[in-house]
Amino acid sequence: MAEKFFWADAIADQIIKQKGTKKEYVCASGITPSGQVHIGNFREVITTDMVVRALRDKGKKVRFIYSWDDFDRFRKVPAGVNKDYEKYLGMPISDIPSPFDDSMSYAEFNEEKFENSIGKVWIEPEFIYQNEMNKKCAYADLIKIALEKKDKIKEILNKFRKEPLEKDWWPIMIYCGACKKDLTKITSVDGYKISYECECGHSETFDIRKKGIVSIRWRIDWPLRWRYEHVDFEPGGIDHSVYGGSFTTSKEISKEVFDFEPPVYQFYEWIGIKGGQAFSSSAGNALMLSEVEEIYEPAVLRYLFVGTKPRSAFNISFDNDVISIYEKFDALEEKYFSGKCNPMEKRMYEMSVVNVPKKLPKRTGFRHLASLVQIGGADKIKEERVEKVRNWIEKYAGDDMKFEVQKKVSGKFNVKEKKALAELKKVLEEKEYKSDKELFDKFYEICEKVGIGNTEFFDAAYRAIIGKEKGPRLASLILMVGQKEIIKLLDTI
Repeated sequence: MAEKFFWADAIADQIIKQKGTKKEYVCASGITPSGQVHIGNFREVITTDMVVRALRDKGKKVRFIYSWDDFDRFRKVPAGVNKDYEKYLGMPISDIPSPFDDSMSYAEFNEEKFENSIGKVWIEPEFIYQNEMNKKCAYADLIKIALEKKDKIKEILNKFRKEPLEKDWWPIMIYCGACKKDLTKITSVDGYKISYECECGHSETFDIRKKGIVSIRWRIDWPLRWRYEHVDFEPGGIDHSVYGGSFTTSKEISKEVFDFEPPVYQFYEWIGIKGGQAFSSSAGNALMLSEVEEIYEPAVLRYLFVGTKPRSAFNISFDNDVISIYEKFDALEEKYFSGKCNPMEKRMYEMSVVNVPKKLPKRTGFRHLASLVQIGGADKIKEERVEKVRNWIEKYAGDDMKFEVQKKVSGKFNVKEKKALAELKKVLEEKEYKSDKELFDKFYEICEKVGIGNTEFFDAAYRAIIGKEKGPRLASLILMVGQKEIIKLLDTI
C-alpha cells in the first residue's frame, strides 16, 4: 500500500507520529543569499511547501518559515563581480552594497528576486532575516548555552573530523564593532559578556544581550534555531545529509546541548539541466527560478518537483522534452477531471495546481501552440502558455521545431517527389479537412498511388512548405497554415 501514498503525505504522517499532537507545527527552509538563488535551491523550499500543504490538508495548523542566512560572512567574490569587492570579505552580506543595485544590500538584492519568483508558484512562507534576528540579540540565551557547553560541542564535532578543533575554538565568531569584519579573536567569556581583539587593532568587551555582533557557526546555528523556532520538519541537501555532515552533528548538538529533539528530516538530491552543468551561484552559472518560469507555467513547474520524490535526482529539460512534459501534465489534468486518477495521481495534480478549478480548464497544447506562434496564429489566444511557448522557441527549441512557411517553393525535387506534391495539392483542393487524422490518412494513399516511400514523401512536403527536411506534424501544419495557402504555395513548384 505504501506506493499509493504521495510522498509529502507520508512525511506529514511521520511528523504527526514523531512529534505528537501539537497546536501548531513548524516547517522550515532557508539558505544563505551569497549569490543568485538558483533553481537547485528551489527544491528545498518546494519540498517544505509540499509537506506544509500535506499537514494542512490533514487539518493541522502549520507555520511555514524561510530563513535568510544573511548574517553570514562574505566569503568570496562571485564571478561577474568587480574584484574591488574583496574589500568586503569577512563582513556580513547584509552589510555590503549590491554590485548590481546600490540602493540595496548584497543580500537584499538576491533575496528579493527569489521571493518574487517563489510567489509566482504559490509559495508564501514567513521570511525570517537572520541579520535582523542576530542584530536584535534574539539568540543571546541560546548562545550563552552554546558557550557554556563548548567542550561538548567540540567533542561532537571532533568525532567526524580528521584534525581536532583548536584549543581556542569557540562556537561563535565576532564581527568587529569598528571594521565590521570577522578578523577577531575571543579573549574571554564571562556569562553574557565577551571580550575580543580584532586584527584592525580594535578591542572591546560587550554584552551579547545588548550588542548584536555575534555570528554563530553553522553546525551550531542550525540546531540552535531548531530550538528557538521549535522546528518540526526541515529538508536538507545531500551534502548536508551524508554521514558526518551538517545534519549528523546538528542533531546530536540539538539533543545534547540544546535539549531539543531534532526535526523530522528529509534529504533531497540535486537537480540539473539536461545537457547542462552543475549549479553554482559563486561560479556564475546559476540558473535562476525566474528563468525557468519563463518556460514553465506555475502548475507545470510545480509538477516537475511534485512528481519526483526528494531523494531522487532529476534534470529540468529545456530542449524538445518540454513539449512532452506539458503533454503529460495536460493528460494528468484531463484524467483528474474525468475521475480516472488513482489516489497518488490525484494528489500530484492537486499539489501542482494548488487552487483546483471547478471544471477542466481550456488549454491549448504546447506543441500546437509552438506551430501557431510561428505562423502568427496565436495572437488571439489569451493563455499564459502562449508567452511560455514564445520564450521557448526563441531560446531553446530545437531546429526541428523552428520553421517559417515559405512564400515560394525552392530547391530541387525528383520526378516522384513532384508527382507526390502534385497529388497533395489535388487532395487539398478536393475538400476541407476537419481533423489531422483525416488528412494524415490521405498521405499514405498519396504514397501508394505515386509509389514513393513515406519518409521520402514527408521529406519532400517539408522542404516544399518550410524549406527544411523535418518539422512539426505535417497534417497539423497544413491545417494551421490553411489549405488554400498551401495550395497557392504548391502552385509555385
